[in-house]
Amino acid sequence: MSALHHATLAELAAQLAAKKISAVELTSAVIARTRATEPRVHAFNFFDEADALFGAAASDARRAAGQSRGPLDGIPIGLKDVIAVKDQPLTASSKMLAKFVSPYDATVTTKLKDAGAVLHGRLNCDEFAMGSSTENSAFGPTSNPWDLARVPGGSSGGSAAALAAGSAIATLGSDTGGSIRQPAAFCGVVGLKPTYGLVSRFGLIAYASSLDQIGPFARTVEDAALVLGAIAGHDERDSTSFKTEIPDYRAELKTRRGPWKLGIPKEYFGEGLDPEIGAAVEQAIAFYKKLGCEIREVSLPHTQYCLDTYYIIATAEASSNLARYDGIRYGHRAAGAKDIVDLYFQSRAEGFGAEVKRRIILGTYVLSSGYYDAFYLRAQKVRTLIRQDFLNAYREVDALLTPTSPIPAFKLGEKSDPLAMYLCDIYTIGVNLAGLPAISVPCGFTKTDLPIGLQLIGQPYQEANLLAIAQAYERGHEWNARHPVL
Repeated sequence: MSALHHATLAELAAQLAAKKISAVELTSAVIARTRATEPRVHAFNFFDEADALFGAAASDARRAAGQSRGPLDGIPIGLKDVIAVKDQPLTASSKMLAKFVSPYDATVTTKLKDAGAVLHGRLNCDEFAMGSSTENSAFGPTSNPWDLARVPGGSSGGSAAALAAGSAIATLGSDTGGSIRQPAAFCGVVGLKPTYGLVSRFGLIAYASSLDQIGPFARTVEDAALVLGAIAGHDERDSTSFKTEIPDYRAELKTRRGPWKLGIPKEYFGEGLDPEIGAAVEQAIAFYKKLGCEIREVSLPHTQYCLDTYYIIATAEASSNLARYDGIRYGHRAAGAKDIVDLYFQSRAEGFGAEVKRRIILGTYVLSSGYYDAFYLRAQKVRTLIRQDFLNAYREVDALLTPTSPIPAFKLGEKSDPLAMYLCDIYTIGVNLAGLPAISVPCGFTKTDLPIGLQLIGQPYQEANLLAIAQAYERGHEWNARHPVL
């Protein structure tokens, strides 16, 4: 087995169950790794070593009493700093919430605690989850463990980087337009964006409520299945939560063997795709053919409208969601304001960063009188067409296979043009607009040893099938056995 901090969740769960290691021993190893790597990676905004060790000791006590809560009991898991954990900072990597401490747990937090997981730290991200590089954080950027001069992706860059660096055994992120899958691809780990409504959003700081979804980062597909099984399920506190039976995703991996019909969207393999990434994905397609899978070219004709549609809907919802940060009830409050209106202006001007302001302004514009029908309403109609493209494709195939990102991890500061940054999510945003599940799995490295991600897009609420298809590829390769040297 790998060093404890690089071992898979499934391996460690077996070791804990057999009492070959203790949760305190495992957590101590992860803490030591965090201390060693954090000054260079900066994946965390906050972590409480004493609290983590307390949770690990409680796990060991349960196990000694024969009361283990399952495979996640005693496993250190980090959470993106937009997911509420009671009595811990909840900053969204923003000056606006720099001093805010959450008074309650998110539903996913409660579920992880109930499963016995050791909650290990608050992970850095783009401010309010708005970005593709984790450079927009008010607390400084996170570096990619594979090359510290490069970004880890975003907005859940801290979640991906911590996992790749060995500073957590699994992590949670949120995905609004690719914010789990793109950093997973950049950092060489598995990232799963579940179907919209499968995982409760209660306790998640809202960016774009009709697009946001919480999901896991893990070292293997099996590990992702274990975490998804713990956090999925209906929640009455989330009005968009969907009532559906939650299978044992890990057990389903053992029974679903294919072969499957896989679709290759022709719109995802054109101009702008890095040749090395294209070659790696072509090799993955060839591998599935060898497994006996039927490969078909399909068309998603409205793909060209995804970027425009996404940035109208997402910014409109962001404008509405972030209106609550007014300097009155909680969050940053400007000093020396002349009156209530001045307090609003100053608090928001000081509390929000440039990218958040840009999106609020755009969102306010498209929702304003005279422009609502021309922009927001039209975007919602196009969104319906985009979703229908996917559903039409699923009449012929079980899942779609695409690159996760058109490019590998880029250098810190390289993409100063916002539009160039937005284009990094060109292959991921359609999934959020359509509310579908998708997973990124490692599928190779560039000549300069940067990870490459393969994206598989599944049918609504068919995560079990999607995970099985992804694991079929993973079984035939050892990309996840490679770790960055730090």
